This record gives sequence, C-alpha cells and structure tokens, in this order.
Amino acid sequence: MISTNLKRFYDPTFVVTDQYKESLPDLQNGPASLIEGANVPIQQVGISNFKLPLKYPTPSGDVITLETSVDGYVGLDAGKKGINMSRIMRTFYKFKDEIFHPDKLRDILEQYQEDLESRSAFLKLSFSYPMIQESLRSGMSGYQYYNVAIEGKLDEQGKFTRFVHIDFEYSSACPCSFELAEHARETRDVATIPHSQRSVANITVQLNSEMMIDDLVMACREALKTETQVMVKREDEQAFAELNGAYQKFVEDAARLLYDELNTDERIRDFVVRCAHLESLHSHDAVSRICKGVPNGLR
Repeated sequence: MISTNLKRFYDPTFVVTDQYKESLPDLQNGPASLIEGANVPIQQVGISNFKLPLKYPTPSGDVITLETSVDGYVGLDAGKKGINMSRIMRTFYKFKDEIFHPDKLRDILEQYQEDLESRSAFLKLSFSYPMIQESLRSGMSGYQYYNVAIEGKLDEQGKFTRFVHIDFEYSSACPCSFELAEHARETRDVATIPHSQRSVANITVQLNSEMMIDDLVMACREALKTETQVMVKREDEQAFAELNGAYQKFVEDAARLLYDELNTDERIRDFVVRCAHLESLHSHDAVSRICKGVPNGLR
C-alpha cells in the first residue's frame, strides 16, 4: 500500500553525502542466494549502442571525428549476481579523447577487466567511415560511406584478438543474362537489357598487425572493380555500363575474387566473406560465403 505521506516532488538542492551513498542498496553485489535461474557463468554482460564522437586515424596523418556506437561487455563468473553496468561506459570515457584503432582496444579491455573484476572482455566500435571516390570519367568526386566496425576481445588467458568488419557495395552484372541478351539481339533483333543489381560484401578480417580502413576498402575495390558510384554524369553512367560489361560476375565469382585479394595480405590472419546479390531478376537474393580456412578460425 502506497503511503499517503510521500512527497511528490523533485528536490534539486538535495546533496548526496558519503553516509547516504553507503546506505543505498546494491543488489549487483548481493549474495549468491539472490541469483535467479542457473548459477553458471555468462560469457558477455554489458551495454550496447552507447554513442559518442571518437577520433580515428587516416592515411594522410590527419584525424577524423565520427559518431560511434559502442558495445562493451565483460564475462560474469558463476556466483556473481551481476555487474555495475555504468562502469562499462565510465571506463570507456577515460579513453574518449584518444585516437582509436584496433590495437587501442586492448588498453580499454584491460581496464574493463580491472574496473569490473572480470577475466574476459569484449568491445566493438561501429561507425560510418567516409572516403573520397573519384568519378569514372567526368572528373567529379564525392564521399562514399562504409559501414565499419572494429572489435577487440581479451580472453581469460590474456589473449587479445582484433577484427575489422566492413560492408562494401558493388554492382554485379549477370554473365548468363548478358549472353542471353546478346543472343536475342543477334538472332531476333530484339532490344534487351541484361540484368544487374546492387550487391554487398560483408567482410570480417582478423588482423595480424595494424591495417587502415582505407587499405581494406582499396582491396575490395581492386578485387571487385564495380563499386557503386557517388557523383555521376552521362559519361560516368556510360563508363559504369562498360565497367560492368568488362567485369561480369556471379555471386560465387565475387566471393572468390575477394578471397584471392585478402589471402595475399600478410596483415590479415583470417577472414570470412559473405556476398549477397540483391537480385533484380528474382524475388530472392543470391548468397555466397567463404572463409580463409585457418584451423579453429572464423567460420
């Protein structure tokens, strides 16, 4: 029953003393008897999608500031009710003015282990990364944006692993459709347009050493050739049609082309690639997935 004597107002002048703070209940650090469900370890406990502007390096030596979504987790041992969730963000904020790259995540993960008394930790930073893309023939240029995430893990043995995820959009012109269209032109004088579609490669690489995001984008451009365009005039549109004609590809071809490009980079220990061609002919997508094949690696 709610007391009729409760004061229904907020007092902005109230001061929290040390004594008052000590009196506050703390269920997270309560006894094991308070645990609901199975008293077992939990691999990841934390918070997801807290946002702040972070600095990232560029190949020119300049620094770019980007809005970043952060996921931070730690492992929770059996016998512990929970963690102090706010420490995930508070710990991260100690590093908010630094320049972020995959190796920097190790420093934060070690701080997570210390501040939250955990044996393992995980961190993921997601952002949209801009790069200038030159038009094919008109001399114009514009910003192409890439969905990127850098991820770090620190396990119970102190082993640190770092990953970069990127989404790369490209055009895929179907070789089969091209041949069928040419056949109709040649045998029946019928106007035809081969089908092509916007496609996306979702790529995850595990790094041996530092690698700029720009380098990973350039590897995708080199492998697939037909990246979608930003600034386009008529001469660029014609050039893009020629480019797609020169580099026709099935979804299986796209996966193998990326494999060939990534497999030769010594900075990359392991990788997994998922290509999806968002079909203009079919009402479903065509998908191909390939991994490097490192023992006990990405699958």
